[in-house]
Amino acid sequence: MKDRKSEMDEGKISGFFDKDSEFIGELNFRGSFRIDGNFKGKINSETMLIVGDSGRVEADVRAGQVVVNGEIKGTIQAQDLVEIHGKGRVIGTITTPRLIVEDGAYLEATCQTTETSGIKSLKNSGDDN
Repeated sequence: MKDRKSEMDEGKISGFFDKDSEFIGELNFRGSFRIDGNFKGKINSETMLIVGDSGRVEADVRAGQVVVNGEIKGTIQAQDLVEIHGKGRVIGTITTPRLIVEDGAYLEATCQTTETSGIKSLKNSGDDN
């Protein structure tokens, strides 16, 4: 029951960039965050990142789950899941235990599926990029 409550809490949108927003820098958050605008930089979270239909992200992304309806260019490291919906576009590198690509999605990436613990060790390995 505790896991279900935690999952529900993480499902709440705690932050949002509207389609007319543009942000360059580093984004750290708890809870779910939705980007419908433009973002360039780094994203770090143990929870869910949602890139909306009009969202454009160029970043190194480390998150628990990543849901793509818009576009991500860069590196995605997800602890649990990357889900690319029919209108979604991903260009870059994906490392995740689970990858879901819907019909119609665009994927131009190097993909590696790993166990969850493998992603956590990548996350804790530091920023030697």
